[in-house]
Amino acid sequence: MRRLSFIVLKLVLTLLILGCALWGAGFLSFRLAGATATAAAIGFGIAGLAGLVGIWTGEPRLPLGFAVLFVGLLSWWNGFQPSHQRDWIPELARLPTISREGDVLTVSNLRDFRWRTEEDYDQRWDTRRYDLSKITGADIYLSYWSGEAIAHLLVSFTFADTVPLTFSIEVRREKGEEWSALAGFFRSYEMAYVAADERDIVGLRTNARREDTRLFRINASPSQARDLLLAYVKDVDDLAARPRWYNTLTTNCTTVVYYLVGSVAPRWKFSLPLDPRVLLSGYLPGYLQQIGAVRQDIPLDELVRRARIGDKARALSLDDPDFSAKIREGVPAARP
Repeated sequence: MRRLSFIVLKLVLTLLILGCALWGAGFLSFRLAGATATAAAIGFGIAGLAGLVGIWTGEPRLPLGFAVLFVGLLSWWNGFQPSHQRDWIPELARLPTISREGDVLTVSNLRDFRWRTEEDYDQRWDTRRYDLSKITGADIYLSYWSGEAIAHLLVSFTFADTVPLTFSIEVRREKGEEWSALAGFFRSYEMAYVAADERDIVGLRTNARREDTRLFRINASPSQARDLLLAYVKDVDDLAARPRWYNTLTTNCTTVVYYLVGSVAPRWKFSLPLDPRVLLSGYLPGYLQQIGAVRQDIPLDELVRRARIGDKARALSLDDPDFSAKIREGVPAARP
């Protein structure tokens, strides 16, 4: 029995060292440049292999040496701090802030660009007011850009007296910086909120990028939508005050929304189970139907078919004041 326990311990330490070695090699690859990055990553990988040899040959100096090296790497990792002061791409140059007076929200730095292509657009930043007593519900958009498994999530709040207010959680890139999902694990990008008009944030995806964009009406009462919007307000202002790292796995366009919904769901007596589809965001419609957040009386395939709004959006001008109403035509309402 003692021998079995010793073998299990060795296996656990083996998996731990492998994980640390892979993480450290990836971190060095993305945080250093050129040949230095390659050499450092290979060297760290070799140190990890030496640690594994030590585990199985009874040479404790080897895994201990790797542990010291890994702790030093973590110290360097912890020294990286997010910042709002960088040379950002224009569409992410400003972060929204939101103030509240009674039932009135004032959103500053609301983005209202007009996109002809991703490179050709008119920049507009606006300040708008929204009356919480006029909120009617919440919708989500899923914009597919990399197959069926991955989609970008937008959350849009609807009002009786004005156009929707839409939020997007984005990778805040600097000018000349390219997006890499792998680099997103290693403190390479800050996170940004975008508060926008749908003609901007949806039109960018449907008209300029021609992505497959789908709209789902969420089964939320006005009071539930209000709760969620106020959770957004708090987090938007927290981010504006304190920069935050984006992380491909833990701090992205779906996991942050999952956290925000989870923060208010207890008041709704609403269950929000953790599910792989929270990470594989392209499959969110099935998850949302399972938990009752979207229509359950319509087969999922039919719901998805009727959710596609790309063709409707591309047939409209992004200057059309009725853009939001027209793209919702034919999309199933939140309740029968």
